[in-house]
Amino acid sequence: MSDALPVLEVDLGPGVRAFFTTRAGGVSEGEHAALNLGVAVEDDPARVASNHELLAREAGRRVAFGRQVHGADALDVEVVPRDGEIFAGTADALVTTRRDLALGVVVADCVPVLLADAARGVVATAHAGRAGLVAGVVESVVALARSRGARELRAVVGPAICGACYEVPAAMRDEVDAAVPGTASTTSWGTPALDLPRGVLDRLRAAGVERVGHLEACTFTDERFFSHRRSSADGTRRGRFAGVVLLG
Repeated sequence: MSDALPVLEVDLGPGVRAFFTTRAGGVSEGEHAALNLGVAVEDDPARVASNHELLAREAGRRVAFGRQVHGADALDVEVVPRDGEIFAGTADALVTTRRDLALGVVVADCVPVLLADAARGVVATAHAGRAGLVAGVVESVVALARSRGARELRAVVGPAICGACYEVPAAMRDEVDAAVPGTASTTSWGTPALDLPRGVLDRLRAAGVERVGHLEACTFTDERFFSHRRSSADGTRRGRFAGVVLLG
Protein backbone atom coordinates (compact mmCIF):
# COMPACT_ATOMS: atom_id res chain seq x y z
CA MET A 1 0.00 0.00 0.00
CA SER A 2 1.30 3.45 -0.87
CA ASP A 3 2.04 5.80 2.00
CA ALA A 4 0.29 8.65 0.17
CA LEU A 5 -3.17 9.38 1.53
CA PRO A 6 -6.11 10.61 -0.60
CA VAL A 7 -6.50 13.90 1.22
CA LEU A 8 -8.57 16.99 0.36
CA GLU A 9 -6.22 19.97 0.08
CA VAL A 10 -7.40 23.48 0.98
CA ASP A 11 -5.76 26.86 0.50
CA LEU A 12 -4.52 28.88 3.48
CA GLY A 13 -1.87 30.83 1.62
CA PRO A 14 1.69 30.38 0.30
CA GLY A 15 3.96 28.54 2.69
CA VAL A 16 1.13 26.67 4.43
CA ARG A 17 -0.20 23.20 3.72
CA ALA A 18 -3.69 22.35 4.92
CA PHE A 19 -5.86 19.32 4.21
CA PHE A 20 -8.64 17.06 5.41
CA THR A 21 -8.49 13.29 5.44
CA THR A 22 -11.34 10.96 4.49
CA ARG A 23 -12.05 7.38 5.50
CA ALA A 24 -9.80 6.15 2.68
CA GLY A 25 -6.16 5.15 2.84
CA GLY A 26 -5.62 3.57 6.24
CA VAL A 27 -5.30 0.10 7.75
CA SER A 28 -8.34 -0.15 10.08
CA GLU A 29 -10.86 -2.84 9.22
CA GLY A 30 -14.58 -3.48 9.42
CA GLU A 31 -16.73 -0.61 10.63
CA HIS A 32 -13.64 1.55 11.24
CA ALA A 33 -12.28 1.11 7.73
CA ALA A 34 -9.95 2.48 6.83
CA LEU A 35 -8.20 5.66 8.03
CA ASN A 36 -9.69 5.90 11.51
CA LEU A 37 -7.69 8.43 13.54
CA GLY A 38 -9.80 8.23 16.71
CA VAL A 39 -8.05 6.66 19.69
CA ALA A 40 -11.15 6.01 21.81
CA VAL A 41 -13.63 4.40 19.41
CA GLU A 42 -13.09 0.65 20.04
CA ASP A 43 -10.68 0.24 17.13
CA ASP A 44 -7.50 -1.84 17.39
CA PRO A 45 -4.95 0.52 19.01
CA ALA A 46 -2.14 -0.85 16.84
CA ARG A 47 -4.10 -0.06 13.69
CA VAL A 48 -4.94 3.44 14.92
CA ALA A 49 -1.24 3.99 15.66
CA SER A 50 -0.39 2.85 12.13
CA ASN A 51 -2.96 5.27 10.73
CA HIS A 52 -1.31 8.11 12.65
CA GLU A 53 2.06 7.06 11.25
CA LEU A 54 0.59 7.25 7.75
CA LEU A 55 -0.75 10.71 8.56
CA ALA A 56 2.65 11.84 9.80
CA ARG A 57 4.27 10.59 6.59
CA GLU A 58 1.69 12.47 4.54
CA ALA A 59 2.39 15.65 6.52
CA GLY A 60 6.15 15.10 6.46
CA ARG A 61 6.38 15.58 10.24
CA ARG A 62 4.72 14.68 13.52
CA VAL A 63 1.06 15.73 13.87
CA ALA A 64 -0.01 16.94 17.33
CA PHE A 65 -3.61 16.76 18.50
CA GLY A 66 -5.43 18.04 21.55
CA ARG A 67 -7.45 15.84 23.88
CA GLN A 68 -10.77 17.31 22.82
CA VAL A 69 -13.36 17.86 25.54
CA HIS A 70 -15.91 20.10 23.78
CA GLY A 71 -14.57 23.17 25.54
CA ALA A 72 -13.09 26.52 24.57
CA ASP A 73 -9.50 26.20 25.81
CA ALA A 74 -6.76 26.97 23.28
CA LEU A 75 -3.23 25.61 23.77
CA ASP A 76 0.03 27.09 22.54
CA VAL A 77 2.03 24.08 21.33
CA GLU A 78 5.72 24.79 21.86
CA VAL A 79 7.03 21.22 22.25
CA VAL A 80 6.80 18.30 19.84
CA PRO A 81 5.03 15.36 21.55
CA ARG A 82 7.30 12.48 22.53
CA ASP A 83 7.67 9.39 20.34
CA GLY A 84 4.51 7.31 20.43
CA GLU A 85 2.43 10.22 21.73
CA ILE A 86 0.05 12.31 19.62
CA PHE A 87 -1.45 14.61 22.24
CA ALA A 88 0.00 18.02 23.04
CA GLY A 89 -2.41 18.49 25.95
CA THR A 90 -6.09 18.86 26.75
CA ALA A 91 -7.66 21.53 24.57
CA ASP A 92 -10.08 21.92 21.68
CA ALA A 93 -7.88 24.45 19.88
CA LEU A 94 -4.16 24.43 19.15
CA VAL A 95 -1.75 27.11 17.93
CA THR A 96 1.90 26.82 16.97
CA THR A 97 4.71 28.71 15.27
CA ARG A 98 6.90 25.61 14.97
CA ARG A 99 7.91 24.56 11.47
CA ASP A 100 8.80 21.00 12.48
CA LEU A 101 5.29 20.14 13.66
CA ALA A 102 1.82 19.85 12.16
CA LEU A 103 -1.40 20.44 14.08
CA GLY A 104 -4.46 18.23 13.75
CA VAL A 105 -8.11 18.15 14.78
CA VAL A 106 -10.28 15.00 14.73
CA VAL A 107 -14.01 15.04 14.09
CA ALA A 108 -17.00 12.92 13.08
CA ASP A 109 -19.78 15.55 12.65
CA CYS A 110 -18.37 18.47 14.70
CA VAL A 111 -16.86 21.35 12.77
CA PRO A 112 -13.08 21.25 12.10
CA VAL A 113 -11.39 24.62 11.57
CA LEU A 114 -7.91 25.22 10.14
CA LEU A 115 -6.31 28.66 10.41
CA ALA A 116 -3.06 30.27 9.32
CA ASP A 117 -1.17 33.52 8.92
CA ALA A 118 1.42 32.38 6.41
CA ALA A 119 3.40 35.62 6.42
CA ARG A 120 3.90 35.56 10.19
CA GLY A 121 4.33 31.82 10.55
CA VAL A 122 1.33 30.94 12.70
CA VAL A 123 -1.03 27.98 12.22
CA ALA A 124 -3.94 26.76 14.33
CA THR A 125 -6.79 24.27 14.58
CA ALA A 126 -10.13 24.25 16.37
CA HIS A 127 -12.72 21.58 17.16
CA ALA A 128 -16.08 23.34 17.20
CA GLY A 129 -18.94 21.15 18.30
CA ARG A 130 -22.17 22.53 19.67
CA ALA A 131 -20.84 23.03 23.22
CA GLY A 132 -17.47 24.39 22.11
CA LEU A 133 -19.04 26.86 19.70
CA VAL A 134 -21.29 28.21 22.45
CA ALA A 135 -18.37 28.31 24.91
CA GLY A 136 -16.30 30.42 22.53
CA VAL A 137 -13.68 28.09 21.04
CA VAL A 138 -13.59 30.11 17.81
CA GLU A 139 -12.83 33.33 19.66
CA SER A 140 -10.26 31.54 21.83
CA VAL A 141 -8.23 30.17 18.93
CA VAL A 142 -8.26 33.48 17.07
CA ALA A 143 -7.14 35.36 20.21
CA LEU A 144 -4.30 32.94 20.92
CA ALA A 145 -3.12 32.98 17.30
CA ARG A 146 -2.99 36.77 17.41
CA SER A 147 -1.08 36.69 20.68
CA ARG A 148 1.54 34.59 18.84
CA GLY A 149 1.89 37.24 16.14
CA ALA A 150 -0.87 36.49 13.62
CA ARG A 151 -2.38 39.58 12.00
CA GLU A 152 -3.98 38.46 8.74
CA LEU A 153 -5.52 35.11 9.58
CA ARG A 154 -7.17 32.93 6.98
CA ALA A 155 -9.44 30.03 7.87
CA VAL A 156 -11.13 27.04 6.27
CA VAL A 157 -14.14 25.32 7.80
CA GLY A 158 -14.14 21.61 6.97
CA PRO A 159 -16.72 18.86 6.48
CA ALA A 160 -19.32 18.63 9.25
CA ILE A 161 -22.94 17.67 9.73
CA CYS A 162 -25.10 20.26 7.98
CA GLY A 163 -28.09 22.25 9.13
CA ALA A 164 -30.46 20.07 7.14
CA CYS A 165 -29.35 16.93 9.01
CA TYR A 166 -28.37 17.89 12.58
CA GLU A 167 -31.67 17.29 14.35
CA VAL A 168 -31.93 18.50 17.96
CA PRO A 169 -34.77 19.18 20.43
CA ALA A 170 -36.47 22.52 19.87
CA ALA A 171 -35.34 23.80 23.28
CA MET A 172 -31.70 23.05 22.45
CA ARG A 173 -32.00 24.72 19.06
CA ASP A 174 -33.40 27.85 20.66
CA GLU A 175 -30.79 27.89 23.43
CA VAL A 176 -27.88 27.58 21.01
CA ASP A 177 -29.36 30.13 18.62
CA ALA A 178 -29.70 32.60 21.48
CA ALA A 179 -25.97 32.20 22.18
CA VAL A 180 -24.87 31.98 18.53
CA PRO A 181 -27.49 33.77 16.41
CA GLY A 182 -28.10 32.25 13.01
CA THR A 183 -27.53 28.63 13.98
CA ALA A 184 -31.22 27.71 14.19
CA SER A 185 -32.21 25.50 11.29
CA THR A 186 -34.72 22.91 10.13
CA THR A 187 -33.97 19.40 8.93
CA SER A 188 -34.90 18.30 5.45
CA TRP A 189 -37.72 16.33 7.09
CA GLY A 190 -39.09 19.37 8.92
CA THR A 191 -37.82 19.07 12.51
CA PRO A 192 -35.70 21.49 14.64
CA ALA A 193 -32.01 21.50 13.80
CA LEU A 194 -28.75 23.39 14.20
CA ASP A 195 -26.45 24.69 11.47
CA LEU A 196 -23.08 24.61 13.24
CA PRO A 197 -20.94 25.32 10.13
CA ARG A 198 -22.88 28.56 9.62
CA GLY A 199 -22.33 29.49 13.25
CA VAL A 200 -18.59 28.85 12.95
CA LEU A 201 -18.34 30.86 9.73
CA ASP A 202 -20.18 33.77 11.33
CA ARG A 203 -18.03 33.67 14.47
CA LEU A 204 -14.81 33.63 12.45
CA ARG A 205 -15.89 36.70 10.49
CA ALA A 206 -17.07 38.45 13.65
CA ALA A 207 -13.63 37.80 15.15
CA GLY A 208 -12.04 39.64 12.23
CA VAL A 209 -10.98 36.70 10.05
CA GLU A 210 -11.74 38.19 6.65
CA ARG A 211 -10.73 35.32 4.36
CA VAL A 212 -12.81 32.29 5.33
CA GLY A 213 -13.29 29.26 3.12
CA HIS A 214 -15.70 26.37 3.50
CA LEU A 215 -15.19 22.84 2.25
CA GLU A 216 -18.88 22.07 2.03
CA ALA A 217 -19.63 18.40 2.68
CA CYS A 218 -22.16 16.96 5.11
CA THR A 219 -20.64 14.14 7.12
CA PHE A 220 -24.06 12.60 7.78
CA THR A 221 -24.84 12.07 4.10
CA ASP A 222 -21.34 11.88 2.56
CA GLU A 223 -19.93 8.42 3.28
CA ARG A 224 -16.39 9.53 2.51
CA PHE A 225 -16.33 10.75 6.12
CA PHE A 226 -16.98 9.23 9.53
CA SER A 227 -20.20 10.42 11.18
CA HIS A 228 -21.28 9.96 14.78
CA ARG A 229 -24.94 10.55 13.88
CA ARG A 230 -24.87 8.12 10.95
CA SER A 231 -23.16 5.46 13.07
CA SER A 232 -25.72 5.92 15.82
CA ALA A 233 -28.54 5.56 13.31
CA ASP A 234 -27.26 2.36 11.71
CA GLY A 235 -25.74 0.79 14.83
CA THR A 236 -22.12 0.75 13.65
CA ARG A 237 -18.97 1.88 15.42
CA ARG A 238 -17.78 5.35 14.53
CA GLY A 239 -14.30 6.55 13.64
CA ARG A 240 -12.67 9.95 13.23
CA PHE A 241 -11.20 11.83 10.30
CA ALA A 242 -8.86 14.80 10.62
CA GLY A 243 -7.97 18.28 9.51
CA VAL A 244 -4.24 19.06 9.41
CA VAL A 245 -2.29 22.30 8.97
CA LEU A 246 1.45 23.00 8.91
CA LEU A 247 3.98 25.58 7.90
CA GLY A 248 5.91 24.75 4.73
